Amino acid sequence: MMKIVVIGTAALLITAPSIANAQSPSPATPERLNAVDRSTLVDMRIDLTKAALQLTPDQEKLWPPVESAIRARAEDRKARVAKISETVGRRADQNAVETMRNRDPIAFLQRRSEALAQRSADLDKLAEAWQPLYKTLSPEQRQRMGALAVLVLHDMSDVVERRRAQAEDED
Repeated sequence: MMKIVVIGTAALLITAPSIANAQSPSPATPERLNAVDRSTLVDMRIDLTKAALQLTPDQEKLWPPVESAIRARAEDRKARVAKISETVGRRADQNAVETMRNRDPIAFLQRRSEALAQRSADLDKLAEAWQPLYKTLSPEQRQRMGALAVLVLHDMSDVVERRRAQAEDED
């Protein structure tokens, strides 16, 4: 079973950077993942997490709310990305000067606040779903969960750094 976890983690680390880049489009780059790809990515993440934890039969009973919260969070993210794409699409026919002239900083702050509030609510729901299961995890399971979280966070920080570098290159 540990081989499966190691292979799954390696596969995630190999594919996650390219998938993560494709999942969050920049204004200049259209979204590259279709609905099937996004669904597959979520399924892979769920399967990897579940395999890494090696849940007992009693713990398996506590898993469905966690999986539902993960899927709901992914759907909400998809909706936020679609909303951003829609906003960018409306401005695509404007040149840079028009875009800057017509920019409404208050509306931007309000949209950003709404997006952050939604992300916060999603994280609260996810933490709430995880809590009963987490209480039952053995020290080894908690260690594997922590290692998986560190790998994902490290990968996410790499993606952020690449995007910053790309933005600097474009300026």
